[in-house]
Amino acid sequence: MIYYGHTKEDLLMKKVLSKEYWQLLKEHLDKVAQLTEERAAKFGAGKLGRIIGLAHDIGKYSKDFQKRLEGNKTKVDHATAGAKELWKKWQNPIGKALAFTVAGHHGGLPDGTRGDVKNLPGRLEKNDIPDYQAFSKEINIPDLCNDDLCNIPYAKETAMFAFSSSFCIRMLYSCLVDADYLDTERFMDAEKYMARPKNVSIQTIFQRLKKKLDMLAENNRQKSSFINTARQGILERCLEMADSKPGLFSLTVPTGGGKTYSSMAFALKHAVKKKKERVIYVIPYTSIIEQNAQVFREALEENDNVVLEHHSNFEYPEGSFEDWDKYEKAHRLAAENWDMPVVVTTAVQFFESLYAHKGSRCRKLHNMANSVIVLDEAQMMPLEYMKPCLWALAELVLNYSATVVLCTATQPAIKELIPGKLKAVEIMEDPAELQKTFKRVNVHYRGKMTDKEVVAGMMGNSQVLTIVNTRRHARILFDLLLEQTIEGVYHLSARMCPAHRKEVLAEIKEALLKGKTCRVVSTQLIEAGVDVDFPVVYRSETGIDSIAQAAGRCNREGREKYGLVIVFEPEAHGMPTKGNFKLVAELARMTVRKLDKVENDLMSLAAIEDYFKQLFSVESDKLDAQKILKRIKDSGEGLSFDFPKIAHDFQLIDSATVSVVVPWDDHVLDLMGEIEYHPFPASKVRSLQPYIVQIYQYELDALEKEKIVKSVGDVIKFVTDSSFYDSRYGLKDAKEVKAPTDVMIY
Repeated sequence: MIYYGHTKEDLLMKKVLSKEYWQLLKEHLDKVAQLTEERAAKFGAGKLGRIIGLAHDIGKYSKDFQKRLEGNKTKVDHATAGAKELWKKWQNPIGKALAFTVAGHHGGLPDGTRGDVKNLPGRLEKNDIPDYQAFSKEINIPDLCNDDLCNIPYAKETAMFAFSSSFCIRMLYSCLVDADYLDTERFMDAEKYMARPKNVSIQTIFQRLKKKLDMLAENNRQKSSFINTARQGILERCLEMADSKPGLFSLTVPTGGGKTYSSMAFALKHAVKKKKERVIYVIPYTSIIEQNAQVFREALEENDNVVLEHHSNFEYPEGSFEDWDKYEKAHRLAAENWDMPVVVTTAVQFFESLYAHKGSRCRKLHNMANSVIVLDEAQMMPLEYMKPCLWALAELVLNYSATVVLCTATQPAIKELIPGKLKAVEIMEDPAELQKTFKRVNVHYRGKMTDKEVVAGMMGNSQVLTIVNTRRHARILFDLLLEQTIEGVYHLSARMCPAHRKEVLAEIKEALLKGKTCRVVSTQLIEAGVDVDFPVVYRSETGIDSIAQAAGRCNREGREKYGLVIVFEPEAHGMPTKGNFKLVAELARMTVRKLDKVENDLMSLAAIEDYFKQLFSVESDKLDAQKILKRIKDSGEGLSFDFPKIAHDFQLIDSATVSVVVPWDDHVLDLMGEIEYHPFPASKVRSLQPYIVQIYQYELDALEKEKIVKSVGDVIKFVTDSSFYDSRYGLKDAKEVKAPTDVMIY
């Protein structure tokens, strides 16, 4: 009997071809075994990869499955067969680990505890699956010897045994599902397979960056200044340190020190020198990922695909693949497994993938191995998940040949939280001295200020920025300013779509450059990588790390000897009831009260370290709020990991938001009209990105009650009434909506 793995369809006629065109099952298993082995070999588990590749579909050797290929509608469990075979061959931790990956290669890594028949133990004991033993005539699952296991990932300390084991299972799973997807795609849809991005070497990309850096250096020489000279020194130090052996690094560079280019220069040169496969650049906010990705594209691309931009608001939906242009096809396909030399992503996408259990999210994990991972604004790792995030980064360094760079102006005091005796190497020679070199502001704690007092202070300065913690507070201050003057007054919040914010920021930058009146009220989004330069900044009370970010928008180019940052305690509506804003504000005040012990400078590294030590001490029981590490450790014996529950509980954003397209300008109105009648509207999602606003579900419900939201396709929601979008404030709330709490949104 001939056994087949996949049927073959005429994609134009939507018709299944005759069996002579079908893929032989042995051919599929051999190819998947080869691809899985190649991927797993990067972390010393090549033989294990080959085994799971051969075993994953042996359940298709049953007559029942072959009948299904011929048109029988009865579902056949083919994944359990391979898992059972591996468990029967090795009834030990290795066998259990391999069984996890094969059992989950379609539905996701299963629960390893006893109880439900769908969990791994129940499936391994399942006896009612169709007979698949014909596999033994075509497939030989090889034996294992000690040499095959001597280089696989292992725990670098006893406390990490369970964690390292669960991590390795996810990595092997990633190798398998990616290999399976790719071989199936190669056979079923060759055009799609060939559209995947072609490899551009890291060496070539680094040479392109060097050209850009040479241009910047020349520009600095022509516009010589103290700040430009210091930035050039930071860049040169990063290039020098890129020759260091792989490991964990910190890059402590003050705001305005040019760390975006310098960190990428370190990453690419290090990748060239140490033969790393890619650079993964992790950014904390979706609001700035597009601008950073564009900076890298301009420096690194030459009519080709080099930079992948992938984040939670940029998932590619199903649609007509043929309807995408060549660039979009490559980008869309690379987003599935991060098979591009430079990946720009968010902390949410990056860390949630590391704890995921579904193939669609885990498929990219093996491409984190042997890579350089740069965490921009590393202090923004969410407090409630700090330990699991750090353990995952440590595991990538210790067992998967990754180099990790924690890049920030305010390094959190995390030394004691990193496992495996891993110590971060600081790239800068003397970060404390560098901080003094870049000192361009004085921070003054003002105490309580009413909204009217804040506005009066702003009116006393022709160019001033005020940053607050809530949208509501920003709106109140902006409205009070408008009562005083309409000249040079601006508002920024995440209720404005990116195209709107970009336009307003362009006006702000022009006004600042020309010395015109410019008074801005903004939420925290302006602190994240937005290049503006005000002589005076007001900041509503918050943690020292956020105050430092605000200070980075003050006297950025050193035009004054010192700029002024005024930190004030707002009225009650200016402090969110959700989150830990009150706590971090109090901890910042505690550091202020002992300034004489931290160099009399709230922006000094000593003050920042003092603040983070207090924070981690007070919140020690919340650094792993979901007890992710404890649950993994408790499941270590017998490898009874509950992968689905851990994935469900590891959610960096506790309230899921919904994307809506807003009617900001005539261009988006034209797009909305075109897409509404397009046969494949999902294929046009990327063109709508500049016009998307993220809102909470209760806000969407309220807008839908107003009958001003139209759904197009399965993923696109249009706000159809232009009166709900204001040219100053952005998307309005429906009249009857009242948030259950004061929501802080970036």
